[in-house]
Amino acid sequence: MKPIFYPVYTLLSCILFGLSNTAGANAQGQVTDPVVERYYQTKTPYQARQTLATYQALPSGYSAVYTQMLARHGSRGLTGPKSDLALYNLWLLAQKDDALTALGTKLGPDIFKLMQANLLLGYGIKGISKPGYGNETQQGINEHLQLAERMYQRLPALFSTATEAQKSRKIIVLTSGKDRAVDSGYFFVQSLIRQQASLQNVVVFPPSLAPAAEQDHQSRPVGTDRFLLYFHKLGSSQDKVSDPADPLFATYQASQAYQRYAKSSELRSREEAVLRQPQLAVAARVVLQALFKPAFIAALDQGKYHVSNEGSYSFTSSDGKFTDTLRGDGDTEISSSVEAAMALYDLYSAAADMQAELNADFTVYIQPAQASIFASVNDGLSFYAKGPGMIENADVTYRMAGTLLKDFFDEVDAIAKGDMSHAAKLRFAHAETVIPMAAILGIKTMSEQQPRNIPYSYESNPWRGEKVAPMAANIQWDVYRNAQGHTLVKMYYNEKETHFKTECDAAQILPGSFFYDYAGLKNCYLHQMPAGQKK
Repeated sequence: MKPIFYPVYTLLSCILFGLSNTAGANAQGQVTDPVVERYYQTKTPYQARQTLATYQALPSGYSAVYTQMLARHGSRGLTGPKSDLALYNLWLLAQKDDALTALGTKLGPDIFKLMQANLLLGYGIKGISKPGYGNETQQGINEHLQLAERMYQRLPALFSTATEAQKSRKIIVLTSGKDRAVDSGYFFVQSLIRQQASLQNVVVFPPSLAPAAEQDHQSRPVGTDRFLLYFHKLGSSQDKVSDPADPLFATYQASQAYQRYAKSSELRSREEAVLRQPQLAVAARVVLQALFKPAFIAALDQGKYHVSNEGSYSFTSSDGKFTDTLRGDGDTEISSSVEAAMALYDLYSAAADMQAELNADFTVYIQPAQASIFASVNDGLSFYAKGPGMIENADVTYRMAGTLLKDFFDEVDAIAKGDMSHAAKLRFAHAETVIPMAAILGIKTMSEQQPRNIPYSYESNPWRGEKVAPMAANIQWDVYRNAQGHTLVKMYYNEKETHFKTECDAAQILPGSFFYDYAGLKNCYLHQMPAGQKK
């Protein structure tokens, strides 16, 4: 696959989340929380969590020699016509039965605008071959353009020397292969090249990891890697690893174990318990009463109304040159006020990532008091399905990230041994990649599990989707060496200096330091990495 480089887009000075979500910085340079929290959770638009000027000073005698990153794709639209189409069908029923409030009459047209914006998403942007649901928004593009700018500003000497002829260093770029991750990677790289044109000559898209027995790699284009960046969905037809001696066997087995868990009755029962919380039903009723008349809500909860995402609608671009049709599959259903409210929360969260494309304000439909309840429910579902999960299930939700963790350490191993062929490695993936990586790293507030007999709640666990996996969430490791070849590592999470797990504190060069002795750090994590050599 020939890499595609997109044109440079005008960088916005900031990404606006809405007037009520203006952010500032505290005295330590850490970006403060919005004045009014909107509770978008894993759909929260990206904000760097700390400013460059406030980072801990580099120890004397050391210089940056390498950096690597794992990043989620930027802000996107809805992944398919699901909640939007189902809720629109419910709205049509209410309209037919004269069951809408004054505010409710506005909801249907706004959902219609949202469906149109999603179906046409990406049209007119060079390099996006198939407009539609799931693509990055302009906001998402800007998130990665600006993330790359700040990486360059943090490490100017590393990048300026990477292209010197005598060094011949490379910037390795990998994605999951999914469009929005591929797009994020290319926009990020384009932004680096905008900072320094010579970097274009050192960008490399390597072959994917693959089972040793695999003869045909046609399903693995260069620059993509499912075993590293899409490990939650490794399939038997494309990715099966049968040989226990294969270095990828452990990752494949861990993926299969996770997929069994994702379909298990145990997970279903946890999700049902989260959705049965009394405060959710109360919040759902408050939100729906502003939109629908009481008799309609009562009838919905009595089972008299049942809708799904059935139907199709065609939309044409403003220039009249592109038309496409969305088609529902009937799999997303609404038969209760709770399901209707959670569908609306899904649209409310998605709208926060589509501000350049969507002329509709979904914050009028859900107020912060109710959004906080929906957010806690959303986080509960994510915690059990993607996050640290239950103590009794051990590491089933994140063991599959072991090969990715090993890849991070393999890269630093090369540097520590004096192999400077790589200047950087940039990986672009999904929330389902970043969340397990945070858990396997043991990052505080992002990896604490729950005992089976104590349900996840905001009171019982610090895990929050907006902190672990907002749009464009990223984990970065900078590597430093001194004249004697001693190697240090520093981690940033969403660009905030972040400690490794507490068991690795002995590797800190000083108590509380964000700089870690590499040898000690590796030894601390060694048991979590699968055996085998990187290909």
